Amino acid sequence: MNKYIERIFNGIIKENPTFVIMLGMCPTLAVTTSGVNGMNMGLTTTVVLAMSNLLISALRKVIPDKVRIPAYIVVVASLVTIVQLVLEAYLPAINKTLGIYIPLIVVNCIILGRAEAYAAKNPIGVSFFDGIGMGLGFTIAITIIGSIRELLGNGTIFNFKVTPASFEPITIFILAPGAFFVLSVLTALQNKFKLQSATNVPGAKSGLACGGDCSHCGGNICTVNREKLDATKDDVAASKVNVASKIVTEKGKKED
Repeated sequence: MNKYIERIFNGIIKENPTFVIMLGMCPTLAVTTSGVNGMNMGLTTTVVLAMSNLLISALRKVIPDKVRIPAYIVVVASLVTIVQLVLEAYLPAINKTLGIYIPLIVVNCIILGRAEAYAAKNPIGVSFFDGIGMGLGFTIAITIIGSIRELLGNGTIFNFKVTPASFEPITIFILAPGAFFVLSVLTALQNKFKLQSATNVPGAKSGLACGGDCSHCGGNICTVNREKLDATKDDVAASKVNVASKIVTEKGKKED
């Protein structure tokens, strides 16, 4: 599979930020009162995610390691400001609907997580497509959640009436608790059918959502853990060598 297509497939299916990694829960729960709102929020986040990955990857060798997180936030905040101004100028209805959640994209853990785990360690091209894949995965996920809430709570999908006149909408689903109900049911179904998710890690001895596989993870924490593990292995190997040397030395003395 082409490496660029693989990054998109990875973001939509294998590491879907909402259903698999379970990041960005704030907009997932708050904005998904309808399918349209979910799609608009997802596409807005996709633009910021793709461009931030591209810029951070391009600057990865310039940004000092000690200030990388503040630098990422500056890049993301600049992009979010541009996106918000564009929406305010050309799509004021969307800007009004999403409201405060557009500025909050700056601290969305999906964006900062991909910047730290992928864009800061990989070339520009694949980082850009990784951002697109993660953004599309996020868009699809919250559009699905928003559509389910809209259907049950209002009897419509994308503002089109799809239920019979006799259907009585369950209003709670378009209120705040409805987001938790829908997400918890979808997560329960994932676990029931043993689909990959942060809450369903069969055989993970570590108890970590990532399964504790630090040897293949690009995250900062896993990098530190991997270094500690390698250092421990080196210490154990050195100890074995020392023990073996002592045994050989003692045998030589006895023979003498």
